[in-house]
Amino acid sequence: MEVILYHNPRCSKSRATLALLRERGIEPEIVEYLKTPPTTEQLEAILAKLGLKDPRGLMRTKEKIYRELGLDDPGLDRETLIRAMAEHPILIERPIVIVGDRAAIGRPPEKVLEIL
Repeated sequence: MEVILYHNPRCSKSRATLALLRERGIEPEIVEYLKTPPTTEQLEAILAKLGLKDPRGLMRTKEKIYRELGLDDPGLDRETLIRAMAEHPILIERPIVIVGDRAAIGRPPEKVLEIL
């Protein structure tokens, strides 16, 4: 079973999720998404695996840049929101664990156990 972790090593929830996986003998493929941001296509796939229709469900809406870019405007379309995450990966909620066609956001970290 291939497990992918979209990881930010500076985030305590992300580190805790990685530890949780390793405790279960799972060594995930780690993607440091701030260094290697996902493309808009990859973000679309992640949203589908998470079962999220609204891209804001994957966004860190409390980030300063979220307000600076006016992303709280309800009139913005899906493509604009996804493009913003691709261009500014700090906006992407973390950590994200992907297993096959399923994904989970590790908030709390134990949430990822549902897809293993």
